[in-house]
Amino acid sequence: GHITSTSLNRLSIAMAFAQRRSLSAFSLAVLVIIGQVSVWCFAGASLQAPLRRLTARSSGVSVSQVTTEVRGEEGTNNYRLFFLANDKEISPWHDLPLASEVEGEYFMVTEIPKNTKPKMEIATKESLNPIAQDTKKGKLREYHGPIYWNYGYLPQTWEDPEIEHPELKVKGDNDPVDVVEIGSRAREQGEIAKVKVLGALAMIDDGELDWKILAISTDDPMAAQLSSVNDVESKLPGYISGIREWFRWYKSPDGKPLNSFGFDEQPVDTTGAIEVIEETHGYWKKLRETGHGGLWVG
Repeated sequence: GHITSTSLNRLSIAMAFAQRRSLSAFSLAVLVIIGQVSVWCFAGASLQAPLRRLTARSSGVSVSQVTTEVRGEEGTNNYRLFFLANDKEISPWHDLPLASEVEGEYFMVTEIPKNTKPKMEIATKESLNPIAQDTKKGKLREYHGPIYWNYGYLPQTWEDPEIEHPELKVKGDNDPVDVVEIGSRAREQGEIAKVKVLGALAMIDDGELDWKILAISTDDPMAAQLSSVNDVESKLPGYISGIREWFRWYKSPDGKPLNSFGFDEQPVDTTGAIEVIEETHGYWKKLRETGHGGLWVG
């Protein structure tokens, strides 16, 4: 349930190198991750898969009808990416479908394409929940190094900040459930992908539970070979530990403590991840009925 001896060796080498080169803590973390997963990240980057137009059953909005519209200038506080269906504004949190027609496959909205740094996220308190760049003290936020996976969220989910996890003893982070999509192609910001759930990491960030669903897009060349975290460990060894270490370290350059992970730092399996999705979908249903703390629910 801990970092492997190989990872520790890589960490020791990276620390020595970082000290000689005066690298930041985040650069150190990136060195560790690159040592584990760069072959897959960059060798796979050339694999291109065509977009597929997907239609969900059990939702009033068809994914194939959804378009996006940029308002404001990119790289400014005014930038927003809005979502429309048949030219009508919709919320990408509340109006898009969660489940697809295939069991274990769900729709993910891409906030941050892989190999980019701007920290984009759904604006949960703004009307219609567009995607915007996160700010801190009025300044636009960026990661200190690129994220190596497509990052987004599952519509119609919510991590309830009033509910304590019975084992981990922490409450939800008040956001939709996050997804780390490990496919080879960089998705577009706002792109909706159908993903196969592989597992999940129970990240604890500043005392809050912040699940990271591990998934791969169903149109990725590797999708047919991956159905579980065991498959990922077998075919992409070190990949999950690379994801975990990236999320452990990414706030450290800002003076924040390292993030931790529940369940002895091991990912839960596909069944456990789907249980998380179903549970947070239930919390979302309650949110739509009662509201919470300024969140925009339509």
